[in-house]
Amino acid sequence: MTVAQRAPEHIRAISPYVPGKPIGELAREMGLDEAKIVKLASNENPLGMSPKARAAMEAALDGLALYPDGNGFALKHALAAKLGVSTDSLVLGNGSNDVLELAARAFIPAGASAVFAQHAFAVYPLAVQGVGGRCVEVPARFFGHDLAAMADAIDVDTRIVFIANPNNPTGTFLPGPVIEDFLARVPTDVLVLLDEAYNEYLPPELRYDSVSWIKRFPNLLISRTFSKIYGLAGLRMGYAVAHPTVADLINRVRQPFNANSLALAAAEGALSDDEFLERSFETNRAGMAQLIRGFDALNLQHIPSVANFLTFRVGDGAGVNRRLLQRGVIVRPVGNYGMPEWLRVTIGLPVENERFLEALAEALKG
Repeated sequence: MTVAQRAPEHIRAISPYVPGKPIGELAREMGLDEAKIVKLASNENPLGMSPKARAAMEAALDGLALYPDGNGFALKHALAAKLGVSTDSLVLGNGSNDVLELAARAFIPAGASAVFAQHAFAVYPLAVQGVGGRCVEVPARFFGHDLAAMADAIDVDTRIVFIANPNNPTGTFLPGPVIEDFLARVPTDVLVLLDEAYNEYLPPELRYDSVSWIKRFPNLLISRTFSKIYGLAGLRMGYAVAHPTVADLINRVRQPFNANSLALAAAEGALSDDEFLERSFETNRAGMAQLIRGFDALNLQHIPSVANFLTFRVGDGAGVNRRLLQRGVIVRPVGNYGMPEWLRVTIGLPVENERFLEALAEALKG
């Protein structure tokens, strides 16, 4: 028996997460000019990072010889003021993925189960498998969450229910009252992890105050990120809001310095940049309309989305994706989500969106 064979079976059974293809890798593979490649695969902000975040990060450079603040004092206080919660209700993570894994470690013992929807974020089963938990995948309803079926799937050994709202990779959305009704149905000893990575992209008429629900539902944990609309994907900064007793347990399994100094500083700066947030929102809204017009012109079905991406049907997802790559355009295949006929595209700048649509029209011809 080898040392690898002695690893736990639930670890050996994991299929690793495959990130979006980097620009440099595609350039090497295809012999393309990096400057001419358009990456619309990973739901990043095409405007880059907030100017206030950049300034805060630059101001923190002189302190890089020192360990970061392991408790994230300044960022937690900024978040607490913005959200109207106490600092002991917050957990900081190395991206929101870290928060998902920390929650699994804190609440799922080996053999216990977690419930999530078909076509939901791929990290949910990875987090559950990583602690030896059992995955319960509930069939999707119109490519989104069927909360009634998910409630019925909760068993005596269920420890966490994952809900992505908006959902990745489909962009579907659950209205706030629907989630509130679901929370009222869930047993109080089951944690509901509401993943709101794309929350800031919601149009005003769809927004709801999930943080206020924690007072009524102490088994609710909300995860958010600075990787999407805030434009800090490369710094990896996420956080969770929960009842203090829940946050305390998750913080017990959190590594002391899981958030680095530059990420902490940049996130605090970004949090105060309302102008950048509004500009990012408007850029996304206009880009969404641009891509929908393009899909309509190409007679392509797409799933209505309230995030910063669209998932669209092309038939041969792998083939069309390959031909897009050959043309220097990177989108996201979603065959691993059980959607081999579909692709997901991040909304970019107007010129990037146009470049994608032109390449797509050519790729569809075969």
